[in-house]
Amino acid sequence: MTKGVFLYREDSRYKDKPWSEYQFPEIYLGRASQMVGDWIVYMEPVKAGRRGYHAVAKVDRITPDPREAGMYLAMIDPNSYLDFDHNVPFQLGGNYPERSVLNEAGNVSGRAQAAVRPVPTEDFNRIVGLGLDTHDKLLPRSDAEVPVASLAEDQAPYEFEQDRVQMLTTRTIRDRIFRTRVLNAYDRRCAFTGFQFINGGGRAEVEAAHIKSVEAKGPDVVQNGLALSGTVHWMFDRGLLTVADDATIVLSNHINDVDGVRKILLPNGRARFPEGPHDKPDPAFLRWHRDNCFKGAALN
Repeated sequence: MTKGVFLYREDSRYKDKPWSEYQFPEIYLGRASQMVGDWIVYMEPVKAGRRGYHAVAKVDRITPDPREAGMYLAMIDPNSYLDFDHNVPFQLGGNYPERSVLNEAGNVSGRAQAAVRPVPTEDFNRIVGLGLDTHDKLLPRSDAEVPVASLAEDQAPYEFEQDRVQMLTTRTIRDRIFRTRVLNAYDRRCAFTGFQFINGGGRAEVEAAHIKSVEAKGPDVVQNGLALSGTVHWMFDRGLLTVADDATIVLSNHINDVDGVRKILLPNGRARFPEGPHDKPDPAFLRWHRDNCFKGAALN
């Protein structure tokens, strides 16, 4: 096994959903196969934008793409994908976090153009360490701080591979970053009520809800998230509320106070999704919630 870098851009011609599958041509099959069971970093090419290294995921398996001859899919472990708290530039203050792209003269080599390329463990640790800075003013929602051993100030950065892998799988860290991404996408407003309550410490009352649950292997991505007020979140998780692909909020006939619920929902009865097309809920996750969580029959 070896760690790697996958180049990814949102406007790519390839059929990618980075939290579930990454499409690549046969020329990269040998390299990608070495990464099965290990972690990769997603990087946006410099010419495509400024995100740089922006997410990590674990490759579960490689399979031929049944939709297109000569193409393959790196299938992603559904509970592994994680956006970075901060994007990491390809070049940072004159230095390169991915030092293995430099040649002996210290210049960027052609290796940096490869869409699929291995990355040494020390480069991987360096990039992850820079990307997973979870000190965000949105987090946590409560005033109680949860200590995270892997973020201790006296820990030598990038020193141990195991420490970085543990960071990628720690639920506390994943929840914090998921919350940050979702709340930023929704402007810290409840998608169903429009409420935007901020406490005295500047923290938002709204919570980040998974549409497809973590227990059902729902990924920690904005497209699988909704910003919801506490009561609405409770109802959503228990299947008393769901949402259609067109953003219509659907109420269950199991609700005992339908009029009361309708009073707190947005007047037009539609959820307010993010304006950015890449942040909107994925229809597959919405369909999963309707099929697996929603209880009873929908009220008109």
